[in-house]
Amino acid sequence: MKLEKILDRLNSIDKNNFIKVIDSIISQNPKNAKAIDKILSSADKGLKSVDNQNVSKVFSLIEDEFFEYLKGEFQDTSNQLDILIDILIRDGNCIMQQDWFSRLYEAELKHIKANIKKTNEEFKNEKSEISDERRRDYKIYKACLTTAYRNDLENNREAKITSDELSILLTLSKELDLSQEEIKLINYSILPIKKLDVMEVINNLKNIGVIFYSKKENTIFVADEMVRLLRKLRKKEVADKFLRRTLRLLREPIINQIARKHNIDRNLSYLDKIEEIIIEGVSFRGLLMNDIYKNESNLTEKKRTLNELCEKKLNIENLRGSTLEEKIESLIIYFENVDKDENINISLDGFEKLLTELNESLPNLNKEIRSKFEIQDEYVLKADLLLDYNFKPRDILDLVAKDDFKKFILDHDIKQRGDNILNTLEHYKDAENLYLENYEKVAYRDLNTLKENGISVKESELGIKFEELTRKIFIELGFNVDEELRKQLNTKKDLIDILLHLDNGDVIIVECKTRKEKGYNKFSTVSRQLKSYKSLTEKNDIRVSKILLIAPEFSDDFITDCEMNTELNLSLITASALSEIFEAFKNSKYKVFPHVLFRDVVINEDRIIKALSK
Repeated sequence: MKLEKILDRLNSIDKNNFIKVIDSIISQNPKNAKAIDKILSSADKGLKSVDNQNVSKVFSLIEDEFFEYLKGEFQDTSNQLDILIDILIRDGNCIMQQDWFSRLYEAELKHIKANIKKTNEEFKNEKSEISDERRRDYKIYKACLTTAYRNDLENNREAKITSDELSILLTLSKELDLSQEEIKLINYSILPIKKLDVMEVINNLKNIGVIFYSKKENTIFVADEMVRLLRKLRKKEVADKFLRRTLRLLREPIINQIARKHNIDRNLSYLDKIEEIIIEGVSFRGLLMNDIYKNESNLTEKKRTLNELCEKKLNIENLRGSTLEEKIESLIIYFENVDKDENINISLDGFEKLLTELNESLPNLNKEIRSKFEIQDEYVLKADLLLDYNFKPRDILDLVAKDDFKKFILDHDIKQRGDNILNTLEHYKDAENLYLENYEKVAYRDLNTLKENGISVKESELGIKFEELTRKIFIELGFNVDEELRKQLNTKKDLIDILLHLDNGDVIIVECKTRKEKGYNKFSTVSRQLKSYKSLTEKNDIRVSKILLIAPEFSDDFITDCEMNTELNLSLITASALSEIFEAFKNSKYKVFPHVLFRDVVINEDRIIKALSK
């Protein structure tokens, strides 16, 4: 979930620790201090009085300084921050209730202790498949860690690892190509590990600004922006979902090669081995630098293999870089950008339809996603929920096994030639058009007809859906639908539906009304509402050029009252009229709809369609 959205959901007390940390960084004159001052200049009480959108902007300007601050916190080895961060950065763990987090924390400690025992037994077993080279790597790191931790005891001081010692150990682990899990197992075979009280853990994480904790919802939130910083802190180059996407494109002999190097059971199934590689925290960069190639491969062959992986399997063309290192860095940046991108490549409705039909064809998929992503909710195949967890359609399709995918494609007549995932995404791209084709039915809240036409939607969502579709139509008509200005103007009392910002600085206010009954006739109510919107806008020195009211239809009395009104410059448009105007515009010569055509009290679509055809 994006930082701004989390902040919108919380009260001021829940945000307080995060704001304190940001304020502290701002007071130390960060590199983007001027840009921050510009944002804060209108705030009387500093960051506390700034809206959530601007708090999010300020955070983006101090991310580098926040990262350095986190590095300082990470160097305290007594706070188990490495264990906790590894939980928080797993896909699906950015929203957790307290009891769920407690279970994950307890399971992580048990997992570490069990693996320490297993690894120690492996080292004692002469028939173990751990290579001599890997045994040597483990021994070197463990010996250095032991010295760093215990040399204080010899000087009658408390045993701990200093920041200098930690930086050397991190460099050593990188050079030895140890996975995060291997490092943790060696670390906690030397360092004492004990279970902390879960509320102590939550408060520690909250106090350093890493998480938000809502007492009201009893829920932990980790912003997407914070997850990316925490991954960087743990030297984890990409999210697990992208590592999984890449690993699933490799042949099983290569997966076995990776498993052998990192002491993973090669008797597991192909998919289970991939999941174990992900759990181990194997370095994405290390995989692409060394692990996916045959032992005898030269540099040219490695480049060729990497190019084929990116271009033919990941469908990424023209990967930048001439050296192997540069190409890998370009791939990491590509995945970072995909992770940040809010575009899901298909409509939200298309995503919802895809999930519904996946569940019908593959009833075990819901359970599999819950398990892979450790999500607490019982039913997770919901677009809004998955997007809050930053899972996009492609991420979900990546989890579908090949045989299941073939079944799903056959069940839904999806094109079979080419890439199955890309074909599937393309197949569900048109769901938004399906809604637009039923725009008038949405306006009338005609749930039965919508269902007959293949649209599954709750009646309670129809009002918001009508607004979304209307907004989409005006965007397609070439208008500047100014969401930022609308949010700035809106108050708890006055909520403008849509705001169109014209080139001359004026605005058009658009109000959307859905109604089951025939004939919209509450003019007195809606006129008071629209007067309030107009007054609110003009108080901010913005001229309201026109107000448009869109509804399924209007009664004669409503139209008469509207004609008699001299204050609002109000025009009425039925949903069917706007839909016909939109279709005509798509076939016209205009790139931007000439808004002067909205001049009648009741918009006559025939007259406008005729004007557009000239």
